[in-house]
Amino acid sequence: MPERQPYQGPARKLVLAFDVGTTYSGVSYSILDPGEPPVISCVTRFPATDHVGGNSKIPSIVYYNKEGIAQAFGGEALQESIMEKAEDEGWVKLEWWKLHLRPKNMPSNHVSDHDIPVLPSFVTAIQVLSDFMRYLFKCTKTYFEETHASGRDMWESFESNIDFVLSHPNGWEGPQQAQIRRAAVLAGLVPDSPEGQMRIQLVTEGEASLHFCLGSGNTSESFNGDQGVMVIDAGGGTIDVSSYYMRTSPTKTLQEIAPAECRLQGSIFVSRRARQFLHGKLVGSKFGTKEDIDQMTGEFDKTTKHRFSNPTEPSYIRFGTVRDRDAAFNIKSGQLKLPGTEVATLFQPSVEAIFAAVENQRRLVTNPINSIFLVGGFAASDWLFSRIQEHVMPLELNFCRPDSQTNKAVAVGAIAFYLDHSVSARVAKFTYGTRCAIEFNKTDEQHRIRAASAIPRPSGRIVLPNAFSAILHKGTTVSEAKEFRKDFITECAERSSCDTVATEVVCYRGNSSNPRWTDSEPGMFSNLCTVHADTSQVSKTLSPRRGFAGLQFYRQQFSIVLMFGLTELQAQISWKEDGEEKRGPATVVFDQVVEEM
Repeated sequence: MPERQPYQGPARKLVLAFDVGTTYSGVSYSILDPGEPPVISCVTRFPATDHVGGNSKIPSIVYYNKEGIAQAFGGEALQESIMEKAEDEGWVKLEWWKLHLRPKNMPSNHVSDHDIPVLPSFVTAIQVLSDFMRYLFKCTKTYFEETHASGRDMWESFESNIDFVLSHPNGWEGPQQAQIRRAAVLAGLVPDSPEGQMRIQLVTEGEASLHFCLGSGNTSESFNGDQGVMVIDAGGGTIDVSSYYMRTSPTKTLQEIAPAECRLQGSIFVSRRARQFLHGKLVGSKFGTKEDIDQMTGEFDKTTKHRFSNPTEPSYIRFGTVRDRDAAFNIKSGQLKLPGTEVATLFQPSVEAIFAAVENQRRLVTNPINSIFLVGGFAASDWLFSRIQEHVMPLELNFCRPDSQTNKAVAVGAIAFYLDHSVSARVAKFTYGTRCAIEFNKTDEQHRIRAASAIPRPSGRIVLPNAFSAILHKGTTVSEAKEFRKDFITECAERSSCDTVATEVVCYRGNSSNPRWTDSEPGMFSNLCTVHADTSQVSKTLSPRRGFAGLQFYRQQFSIVLMFGLTELQAQISWKEDGEEKRGPATVVFDQVVEEM
């Protein structure tokens, strides 16, 4: 990619990117000075993490007291003094809490809320996210003031002019994006206003990782010609897989070429399987207590999991002293010896999930894939890397880990996304539309089946509810400026009922290429958002009509408009007022019967 051009804004600005991960989190930033090319930097110093020497990540851990007030975060939460105080005062330690924000309709049969450390009744996932982002912001401010010359004065100069880029897994959707935005407001990052929300941009972890790869010199050959690339972001909780195609003519552009994927098989699930495995393996051993298994699992997570690379060699979990031994269970000198083949089985479900995602992407892409890049904290596993390498080698695809610090890919890539916006088109992951009613047709078999649910309208027409009208179909490639719209009508007995127009945007997750009825697969349809508009001015101009038995009614026409090309789906309602088009944003629900024209 070409070097970044000088920033053209009128005043100095700061951009912060928060990568809040399931296990670790990081921050990157860029100072935008008018006339100067932007440079991306990372926060590399956090409290209680100095011993790791320039680590750009902290554990996503929070301690809460019994009153629901956060007491310690990140590396500070792992200090011996904090853990002792937490035990004495009954604090609750929260880990993996990010996964409580996940869409419950994600395909994740192997994961339930019982598999994730439970949240106490006095705190919600949004509150934890808010508290954690507030802590990241505080750490960033301290780091900035201590690292930059005149850092305190610099920070004060743009403290009210900071933009934020917040990343999330590919599988997070509109409701989760709204939760992230709400948490940012609660954290005090931005005001609770339209102007404040404009200072926030959301980006998927897959697209942020792509921008990271674009900036890596190790991947430059993959972006020199018309080529397809796949990015596997293997993190603590999720595996995000995205595919893009670089076009060089007439200008160099990147387009998404398959619906992005998200699988709940990150590295924490290897550790979870290790806990279950150890619990069964040590039945009958004096070291099979909960305390010992907790300690072994912790050591497996910190060391054994990362070091494992060869199933023909044994692995070890050190947990006790040299006096601890149980020869019948391969425990000597305070360490448990495991056959490498058994450790490999703990990785296998995650490996298979990546294989399945890769093959699904290759099946769905509209252009061929030439290269695959592996990033994320889980990418540091040599065993994971070698297994994927074995899988893709027969496919004659280039495969690499673009940088030694792959765990910073999302944080750095999120800033690059803000600066460069390299992706010009994205692919719809689902079919989007709305529930509506359609006029009853007695010659249609599907209509006759639903005849008992027919509803008379004020005009005298008979309509059937539970119809689905698709606006944007799954797999459609959409540019950022592309709009999708569909026209609808609603009938009201009273003119005042036409003062507002509202309907829900619905997401269809099934396999039908042309879904028509929401009652045929009720579990496949879910509300994405609600769009509504104040149409009181145009309703005044509506003329009464005569319908059934001479009853008077009013008919209101409007269009639903979807803009999918950005990283957040935008939905609006459009209507005509004095011959001019008006738009209304997505807000609250109003109960109306909507019919397809």
